[in-house]
Amino acid sequence: MTSNDSLQRLARIIESRKPAQGGDPDTSYVARLLHKGPDAILKKIGEEATETVMAAKDIDHGGATPELHAKLVGEVADLWFHSLIALAHYGLSPADVMAELERREGISGIEEKALRKAQDREDAEK
Repeated sequence: MTSNDSLQRLARIIESRKPAQGGDPDTSYVARLLHKGPDAILKKIGEEATETVMAAKDIDHGGATPELHAKLVGEVADLWFHSLIALAHYGLSPADVMAELERREGISGIEEKALRKAQDREDAEK
């Protein structure tokens, strides 16, 4: 089983927790978050992103201990999990993200960012 399989499996579970699919906000954290809507989901992603940054900074200042590495991994897992909930809310999946990452493969990050900026300028002129 690959990591992508794990993401797809988790995405299917999240999808099944949507209130429209029978997910119960009283018994499911995912259903509750989806029921609250995008503001709650996005706020949670912001919180998890901040906690991820703080965990990484703890490593910078406290040393690369197994405990601090575990904390960072846990925070990134929380961030990914909540990002998967956002994707589900917007009708997207990990496959969409993987396709975008594969599209970018072999392109330098600097070049890719410049291409996006050029596209944004072109879109703004339309």
